[in-house]
Amino acid sequence: MRSPRIPLIAATAAAASLVLASCGGGGEDDGATTGTLDFYTNKAAWEPDFDELNAASESGADITLDTTGYSDAAQYDAFIKQSFRTDKSPGLFTWQTGPSLAELVEEGLIAETTDIWTTAVDEGWVSPDLRESYTFDGEQYCVPMNIAYWVMYYNKSIFEEQGLQEPTTWAELDAIAAQLADAGITPYYQTSTLFTFQWFQQLVAGTDPELYSGLATGEVKYTDPAIVEIMNTWLEQERAGWFSDAGSTVDPAVGLKQGDFAMINFGSFFNGSLDGAGMVSGQDYDMFVIPAVNGDLDKTPVAVESGPLCVAENSSQKTLGLTYSEWWMSPEAQTAWSEARGDVAFNPQATVADPMLEELGATVSGDGYQLYDRYYEATPTPILTVALEQFGAFIANPGDPLPFLEAIQAEADDYWADQG
Repeated sequence: MRSPRIPLIAATAAAASLVLASCGGGGEDDGATTGTLDFYTNKAAWEPDFDELNAASESGADITLDTTGYSDAAQYDAFIKQSFRTDKSPGLFTWQTGPSLAELVEEGLIAETTDIWTTAVDEGWVSPDLRESYTFDGEQYCVPMNIAYWVMYYNKSIFEEQGLQEPTTWAELDAIAAQLADAGITPYYQTSTLFTFQWFQQLVAGTDPELYSGLATGEVKYTDPAIVEIMNTWLEQERAGWFSDAGSTVDPAVGLKQGDFAMINFGSFFNGSLDGAGMVSGQDYDMFVIPAVNGDLDKTPVAVESGPLCVAENSSQKTLGLTYSEWWMSPEAQTAWSEARGDVAFNPQATVADPMLEELGATVSGDGYQLYDRYYEATPTPILTVALEQFGAFIANPGDPLPFLEAIQAEADDYWADQG
């Protein structure tokens, strides 16, 4: 994995410095393997879930998390980056995969977890594909905190009324979309803000996973003829009326429930939104893994969104953090986490409360599937920012894709030139 060398921080927020002055941890590793572990996360809303997990970790590992949650992403990033320059590095903290994690690894700030990953893969607790997202120069760093597989949700009533079955090939999926459109039913959901990347992601990775990976490393240009051809396929689908009103303010879960569209490509965490909208899993809605565009691929690519749990290399709680990380990979821990979060587990041996999510986890862990990093995490932030804007503009006003791709590539050229 290519990892750009970028200075971690030029200036630190005063708030981060104040917190560092009062927090515990830091300094030489005290070697403890049990006790209270200082844990910092940028997911403040999940604090109750982590607190609920303490009963399981106390029983299984004799470790209790002391959780501090941040809701301000910028303040959190500043705090974590500043902590590496002091003796206050946290024993455990959340971060992001992709270039952001690569920066910390390249600076030598993250504790290695290769032995933990080796055991987990050997035990069948985690997919080898997921390990690639945490691999740098042949070694692993951090462990996955959570995982979401990007799949296709659908309104079961619409499928039943139209006599449709879940597709197993891209041609079958296209046929479903065409039939729905002919019946006056919008096949797919789309939006022109934030979540503008997933159809591009699906088309490119489903056509050629290496082409997709090349965009993330700068080895493939957005103006490559193969990318342009893929965008023209998307344009044809837009003009065929296969996508919903990009400017709609209706919640997507409500939109699927009331039949504004028949399908939505989203992360597996979307079950919670659909349940909250009053739909019943397996009764009102279901999901399927999206078939590869290229039927000749040996494996079906599946986009995965994963957030890491990391241990600072210079933390006084390094051993404690790594001990917790090892427990975290186990079926016991992932069963407890799934119960707390109501989400899919990355460990296929874990018990998941929602049968649909449990089946999904078991399916994509099989030999016929290839996990790849979601575009949002795989793409360097400056390029991602421009890409989301350009995809949104394309969705709002579909037309010749080349000007949109040229704008993204201009930013990509600047970014990779800066990396040397």
